Amino acid sequence: MLKIEQVSKVFYPGTVNEKTALEDINLHVNEGDIITVVGSNGSGKSTLFNLISGTYPVTGGTLVLDGKDVTNAPEYKRAFTIGRIFQDPTKGTAAKMSIEDNMITAYRKGMRGLTISLNNEMRDFFADELKQLSMGLELRLKDNVGLLSGGQRQALTLLMTVISKPKMLLLDEHTAALDPRNAQIVMELTMKFIKDYKLTALMVTHNMQHAIDFGNRLLMMDEGKIILDLDREHKRELTVAKLVQMFKEIKQKEYDNDETLLAP
Repeated sequence: MLKIEQVSKVFYPGTVNEKTALEDINLHVNEGDIITVVGSNGSGKSTLFNLISGTYPVTGGTLVLDGKDVTNAPEYKRAFTIGRIFQDPTKGTAAKMSIEDNMITAYRKGMRGLTISLNNEMRDFFADELKQLSMGLELRLKDNVGLLSGGQRQALTLLMTVISKPKMLLLDEHTAALDPRNAQIVMELTMKFIKDYKLTALMVTHNMQHAIDFGNRLLMMDEGKIILDLDREHKRELTVAKLVQMFKEIKQKEYDNDETLLAP
């Protein structure tokens, strides 16, 4: 599904502000993988996602996505294969557009080359899809998205992303800005949609327990490198304390992000 080979990213090369954000990253993501990614602030997690999605160009290395070399492909072309959800619930929807207009825009993205009209048949389809959220949004198709709560918007963003038919999801701390109740709802919907739509997913999370509980692989990053890549068998034996200890043994320093350790 995704092969990342010797990828690096250097910001402001050749200047006094030069910074290596990623260094010789090698990662093979298999179809159907659900990979959680943890690491302290500045470890390179978001930069990795930005390189996969095409937001930033790579400094070196190659990316092969779904059998195609996309190293130099622009972000808009990769967006047909990759769906990305950000921490900020307002980023995935247009606040001044109605729910149905947001959904038809997402749906058209997944139906390249076809003209799709917002008719009663499509409204019925969207209403049926929205029922999966259990938030009553199927009764509010004509309401502007700006009227929704953060949890409702993030759940809608998730649904819109999967109906656009990506092959891979990049989940960039997509529950971090939500209260615990809505975070749990969105996480349950995430796992449901990944299963129902047979998606491959990478999920950055600030919550180490979530990283352990969800998915079949766990990556830990530090200083622009992947320092741990644990499969399902190793994850079964993990606790937060063990994971922190593994970090300490590899890096010979303490894990310094209290947010990940204290997250509920």
